[in-house]
Amino acid sequence: MLVVFAVVFAAFVLFITGYVRPDVTALLVLVALVVLNPWTNVSPAQALAGFSNEATITVLAMLILSDGVRRTGVIRRLAAWVSDRVGTSESKQRGAIVAIAGSSAGFVNDTPVVALLVPLVTDLARRGNTSPSKLLIPLSYAAMMGGTLTLIGTSTNLLASGLAENLLGQSLTMFQFTPVGLVVLVTGALYLYFVAPRLLPERIDPDENAAEANRIEGLITEVDVDDASPLVDRTPTDAFDDVEGDVEVLGIVRNRQSQTPEMIERIQAGDALIIRADSDTVAAVDDRFGLLSGKSADEIDEVDADDDQSVVEVVVPSGSAFAGETPTSARLAQRYDTALLAVRRGNSVIRKRLRDVELAVGDVLVLRTPEENVERLSNSRELVFVSEGGEESYREDKIPVALGILVGVVGLAGLGLLAIEIAALAGVVAMVLTGVLRPSELYEGVEWDVIFLLAGVIPLGIAMSNTGAANFIGALVAQSADFLPVIVVLGLFYVLTVILTNIISNNASVALMVPVGISAARSIGANPLAFVLIVMFAGSAAFLSPVGYQTNLFVYGPGGYEFTDYARVGAPLQVILTVVTTLGVALYFGV
Repeated sequence: MLVVFAVVFAAFVLFITGYVRPDVTALLVLVALVVLNPWTNVSPAQALAGFSNEATITVLAMLILSDGVRRTGVIRRLAAWVSDRVGTSESKQRGAIVAIAGSSAGFVNDTPVVALLVPLVTDLARRGNTSPSKLLIPLSYAAMMGGTLTLIGTSTNLLASGLAENLLGQSLTMFQFTPVGLVVLVTGALYLYFVAPRLLPERIDPDENAAEANRIEGLITEVDVDDASPLVDRTPTDAFDDVEGDVEVLGIVRNRQSQTPEMIERIQAGDALIIRADSDTVAAVDDRFGLLSGKSADEIDEVDADDDQSVVEVVVPSGSAFAGETPTSARLAQRYDTALLAVRRGNSVIRKRLRDVELAVGDVLVLRTPEENVERLSNSRELVFVSEGGEESYREDKIPVALGILVGVVGLAGLGLLAIEIAALAGVVAMVLTGVLRPSELYEGVEWDVIFLLAGVIPLGIAMSNTGAANFIGALVAQSADFLPVIVVLGLFYVLTVILTNIISNNASVALMVPVGISAARSIGANPLAFVLIVMFAGSAAFLSPVGYQTNLFVYGPGGYEFTDYARVGAPLQVILTVVTTLGVALYFGV
C-alpha cells in the first residue's frame, strides 16, 4: 500500500509540475505499477487492461465520430446561422454561445466543439464590438457542463463508467444521469448569462484585428545575420534605415552573450538582433532579409516583397504535435511556409528567442504567411485559427448521413441494444463506408494524448483497490460521517475532486477518486453509485484554473486571459454547482 501511495505521490508531482506531459506521466505510472508488482498487486495483464477498457475504446471511437461530424461543418453552419440572428447584442451573443456549446457537447466531444467555435466566437465578438474575453470563458464553461448531459459527452464520464464496471460490476448507461446534467447545465447557463458578465475582464480590445492585437506595444522578435546578409558591417543604429517603418534594436546576441546596441560598433555574421516594431514593419523586415524568428536563409523560401502576405493568429490545440516542441524542432517554418512573429500565452507576449520557446496547448502563434497558404493552415489539425482566417473544405452533403450515424450510435447504446463501445465502433465503420470520413483520416481525429492518459491511469485505480489504498483513504474520509450527514460527505467528495481536477487533470483526478469514493460509500453504508457520479460531475467542473480542463487551455490565449481570471469567474459558479450537483445526485439517485 505504501508503494502505491509513493507512485500516486510521484504522479501527482509530475502532473502538477508539468515536467513531463500528462500522457507520458500516465505511462510511467503504468510501467512503475508492473515493475513493482510484488507491492502493487498489478499484473502485466491488469496494467495493460487500460488499453482494452471500454472507456478507452469508446473515447477513441467517439473522438473519430466527433471528427466526422466536424468535417461536415454542421456545428459551424449552426453557429453561423445563429450569429447572423443575434446581431451586436453582447447578451444575445453570450446566450447563443452557451446554448450551442452546451447542447452540442452532450453528443460531440467538448474539445472539438470548442475548437470549432473559437474562431466563430472571436469574429462574432468583433462584429458586435464585444471583447472576445467576454465570450470565450463562457464558451469553455458551457461546453464543460454540456459534457455532463450524456455518457459520451466527455472522456471523464466514460472513464468513471469503466471504473464503475471494474469495481462495482455495473457501468453507467447513456442517459442515466442526464436529469442531473440538465440541472447542472441550466444552472450554469443562467450564471454565465446574468452573473459572469460582471466578472469577466476585457483583456482584448474588440476593435483590434489579428495584427493590431499583437502590436499594442510593438512586437519583439529577432533577426539572424548570416554571411550573405546585407546587415553585415552596418551599425545597429542604421541597420534598418532602408525598411519603411520604425525598427528599434533592443539588443544583440553574439557568441551566446546578450549585449546592448551601444556596445557593438558593427554587426557581424552570426549575430542575432533583438528588434521591436509593429506587425507591419516586422513583416517588412522579413520581406527585406528573410531571416525572421531564427530562420536561416536555407529554411525559408525567398519572398517577393510584392506578394500578398497575411498576419494571422492560430492556437495550439490539445493533441497537437506542436505542444511540447519548439518552433525549430517542430519545423514550423518548413511545414507551413510561415514566419513566427510572436507567441501570446494568456495575457503576456513571449518576447525573446522565439525559436527556443517550448509551445504549450493554448498558446496563440502570430504567423505571417502568403495569402494562398492560409487555406492550407486552416485545414491543419495541428493549429486552429483564432479568427476566421481561412475556409476549411467541409463535406456539407454528408451532414444528414453523419447526424444519422451519430443518432444511431446514441440510440443503440441508449436502448441497450449494443454496448456503447461496440455501437461507437460500428458508427466509425459506417462513417468510412458512407464517405463521411476517409480511411486515412481515422487517425487524425484521435487525441492520442487523451487515449494514453486514460490507458495509463486506469491501472492506478486498480492498484489502489487491490492493495487497500482506496479502502484506507476511504475509511479516513468516512470517519467524517460520524458527525456529518451522508449528503455532506457526498459534497465533500465533490470538493476534493474539484480541487484535484483544477490542479492536475480531470481524468487523473477521477481515476484517483472513484475507488476512494466507492470504498468510503461502502464503509458508511451509502450508495456507491452516487459517489461515482459525484466524482464524475466534479471531474467536469474545473472552473478555477486554465490547466484543469483542455477547453480552458484552448481559450486561454485567444481570450488574452490572466491565470486569475478563471477563478474570478469560476469560483462563485464552483460554489453554486457544489450545492446543486450534490443535491441533484442525492435526490435523484439516493445516498
